[in-house]
Amino acid sequence: MSSLVSERRAGPGRIFGGLALPRLGATLLALILPVALVVLWQISGTNGSIFGGALPTPDRVWEAWLKWAFGASSMGLNPYSGTWLESVVFSTIRVAKGFAIAILIGVPLGICIGWSRMVAKVLDPTIQWLRPVPITAWLPISIAIFGIADFGSIFLITIGAFYPIVINTTHGTRDVERNWIRAALMMGASPFTVLRRVVLPAALPSIFTGLRIGLGIAWTAVIVSEMVAVKSGLGYVLWDAYYVGRMDIVIADMVSIGLLGYLSDWLIVRVEHFVLRWRRLQSFNA
Repeated sequence: MSSLVSERRAGPGRIFGGLALPRLGATLLALILPVALVVLWQISGTNGSIFGGALPTPDRVWEAWLKWAFGASSMGLNPYSGTWLESVVFSTIRVAKGFAIAILIGVPLGICIGWSRMVAKVLDPTIQWLRPVPITAWLPISIAIFGIADFGSIFLITIGAFYPIVINTTHGTRDVERNWIRAALMMGASPFTVLRRVVLPAALPSIFTGLRIGLGIAWTAVIVSEMVAVKSGLGYVLWDAYYVGRMDIVIADMVSIGLLGYLSDWLIVRVEHFVLRWRRLQSFNA
């Protein structure tokens, strides 16, 4: 029993084969597959053999990204030169705004649906009816209402992130141990106090799960919206580069999107670990 507790307190390591795996070791393991794929990609494409030479090799993608990120801004032969940071900022701001709106609407609404049967009967059927509608189906409505503007993109991001947030929050609220609620009520706590001091803390793990899923969908939504509804950002660059045959920029763009999504998810996980630090002794992944 003591060894199990010590393993659970082994952080900042991870349990791997009964041993605490240091973070550096975990990072190296995580890099094995990406590095192997890049090496295989480079070897396969060196002689133009991969997909008939249509797919640029990693060294060409890296060179294109360097010029995109650090080249002198110009509108000459390379209109992408020096515009990477500007595109990242545009896309990140849109994701942040849409994601924040989705949180402000989705979390309180999910708590209300999970807490009140009446609210669930009124709102949940409509949410479940609209949830399967893909983000791309909302594009014409977004353009018709907001035109080619930022808020059209933010609208689509909000819709994409909203559903996983509200659904996970609802399930987290509904799954709270009923004995905890009964005990709090028996001790004289008001329904609002029970909701604030018992239900919300117990639902936080599910809420954070919804936030992580919603954030991933938000990055998908911003790329889709920028391809059509906005004329700036990583999505716009991706589509424009494909249109002019710059596949090196397309792949560099895809890698940039993946890294931004990874970093934003990492930030959510850090916040979760801070807020839910009381769970660390209950989880092997602490």
